[in-house]
Amino acid sequence: MKIRATTVGAVGIALLLAGCGNAAPSTPAAAPTPAAPEARELVVLAAASLTETFETLETQFETENPGVDVKYNFAGSSDLAQQIVNGAPADVFASASDATMKTVTDANLTAAAPTIFATNTLQIATAPGNPKGIATFADLTKPDLKVVVCAPQVPCGASAEKIEKATGVTLTPVSEEPEVKSTLGKVTSGDADAGLVFVTDVTSAGADVQGVTFPEASQAVTNYPIAVLRDAPQAELAAAFQELVTGEAGQKALGVVGFGAP
Repeated sequence: MKIRATTVGAVGIALLLAGCGNAAPSTPAAAPTPAAPEARELVVLAAASLTETFETLETQFETENPGVDVKYNFAGSSDLAQQIVNGAPADVFASASDATMKTVTDANLTAAAPTIFATNTLQIATAPGNPKGIATFADLTKPDLKVVVCAPQVPCGASAEKIEKATGVTLTPVSEEPEVKSTLGKVTSGDADAGLVFVTDVTSAGADVQGVTFPEASQAVTNYPIAVLRDAPQAELAAAFQELVTGEAGQKALGVVGFGAP
């Protein structure tokens, strides 16, 4: 009886092992789906003359920071500075002059001292081919010319005033525009024969205008400062954006349209 019991037990074990050998292989667990990047918005207030360059840098910044959406507000620097002082929520301010940045720093609204990242000078913008034959700054006083400039509180307007005082030449513009892009627009639309804008705006306009360089422009070089704002909702991203603008990639993009080195 012992022999029979042992034999039966051995057979049972063999059948059990055989059954285990024929079992279907287990399916490996699926890899977890990566979490989507956190959606974040970076608000940048920037001088209108920075439009083309900053839009170029936007793609690179968003690629390097998945989930981030850069929102720009391009306008006259003086208007932007006042918006910040009045409490407009933003992360970064890039101005076209030291004076307009000072409005913000005097109110203690930057996280740290601003950094100069570029310079710019004025140029005379005319219709393609320069049909009025404008060659000098003094030519802008000719009675048959319709000249447009930026308002005095705007950096391009303040630069024009400096040149007027330095040269003793007084302009009589048909209009004073709130920012440089609208000044350029008066020329491209034919509402003005000439406009005083930054050289970078002439470059960005391409074949729509022709630029006339004049030596007196060197007497009114304007600095472009950038700063992270004190109450920036996205302070870390703001610092990264400032680093992009002041770094190699930013400087290269600025140089393409004619900005000078800081």
